[in-house]
Amino acid sequence: MRVSLRGRQGGRRVDLALGLLLAAGVLTGTAANTIGVNWPLDLIQLHAAAALAILLLAPWKYVVIRRGLRRTRRRRATKALSLTLAAFVLITIGSGLLHSTGRVEFVGPLTLMQIHVGAAIGALLALTAHFLGHAVRPRRTDADRRALLRLGVLGGAAAVATVAWDAGAVATGRRFSGSIAKPSLEVTSWFDDGVQRIDPAGWTLRVGAATFDLDAIRALPHERFTAILDCTSGWYSSQDWDGVRLSTLIAAAGLPAEGWRSLEVRSTTGYARWFGAGATGDVWLVTAVAGLPLSYGHGFPARIVAPGRRGFWWVKWVASVEPSQRPPWAQSIFPLS
Repeated sequence: MRVSLRGRQGGRRVDLALGLLLAAGVLTGTAANTIGVNWPLDLIQLHAAAALAILLLAPWKYVVIRRGLRRTRRRRATKALSLTLAAFVLITIGSGLLHSTGRVEFVGPLTLMQIHVGAAIGALLALTAHFLGHAVRPRRTDADRRALLRLGVLGGAAAVATVAWDAGAVATGRRFSGSIAKPSLEVTSWFDDGVQRIDPAGWTLRVGAATFDLDAIRALPHERFTAILDCTSGWYSSQDWDGVRLSTLIAAAGLPAEGWRSLEVRSTTGYARWFGAGATGDVWLVTAVAGLPLSYGHGFPARIVAPGRRGFWWVKWVASVEPSQRPPWAQSIFPLS
């Protein structure tokens, strides 16, 4: 295929289009990996379309990169940064597309999703450094009729490519978040939290001023329900759980119904999430899954199950449930501790 660009104007437009596509990829990917419920817009489809559009622009970007590398006056550091950015982008897209097939999960000790997210962060850092050194500012002429027509053609081609990829390569059972179905739960934890092996005889749960041991928790009104654990590492599993609603738990502890804005649920590892006061009827403290007590790896003696929220909300090895004045929105999208 012969690719031509009309001087720096064409190169600038390619860079602007790639910048917009990268931003769209980051936003849709972050949203799809964070939101636990399906939106009217299929975010993972938009995420895939942005990635495939970048691949469709790759021949034009190759011309821009090759032209830049031929400039003898260009500093070696700048050339290296351009190549690093290109490598990160290709690894990000390649790992994401390969994950969607459901045929490969690990590359060495890393999962494809770890590679995908890590390369995306690297690409963002390289893109920021590249922009600071060579800012590409939009101009009025960039939005002329011909440029908009080309963007429309690119969008249509990306949509066709996305439909074709989904039909021919994407694993059946993929969820709207991009996660692949698993018949059973896998043992995962946030960052470096190791599996806690807690002695049930010595475990207690603090709920406000009250303290419950495991027998007391099991004596509370339990219900069996089905919920999907959708893990940000790229898999999901539907299981039957046995547990007590947080609303029932705090009532048994004698906590007042008002005077607090959220419940802080904290693990023995120090990991914590805050649930709004209105969510306590839909969040559960569970002690069993699939009719059996939780294993150590799945949060024994008790863990949180929060239907409609991604797996990082499902705090394991719960040690305390405390009322807090902190609003539930005042926490990071992804937990940092």
